[in-house]
Amino acid sequence: MEKLSVSLEDYIEEIYNQVLKNGQAKVTAIADALKVKKASVTGALNILADKKLINYAPYSPITLTGEGEKIAKNILTKHENLSEFFIEVLGADKEEALETACKMEHIVSDRLFNNMVKLTEYVKSNLSDRIKKLYLK
Repeated sequence: MEKLSVSLEDYIEEIYNQVLKNGQAKVTAIADALKVKKASVTGALNILADKKLINYAPYSPITLTGEGEKIAKNILTKHENLSEFFIEVLGADKEEALETACKMEHIVSDRLFNNMVKLTEYVKSNLSDRIKKLYLK
């Protein structure tokens, strides 16, 4: 499967989040969450449906296919782990960490991402709170 654009990755991540919360996603909720127009959502949904990543028909609930869910979980995993890296290793506040992770989840290579996860785990398990406070000033 070809790599999705940043925009389409944002849509699939939002659909996944809504499906987790509500069992389905809706055009209006996606538009509100991503701060875009409904017409933009509909265009993206058609592309994602053509790629067989979502189940979509106008006025019907939107759900993910197996492949769509796999991609969404990967994006969300990157988002969560990058946020944790920024907070635990770099001392960022939560808001800054989430905002930066949202941008980086689309561009970070798997190798770099895996190294960031390892470093986060190392810092969390090997640095005492006192050292963390000195290190993360």
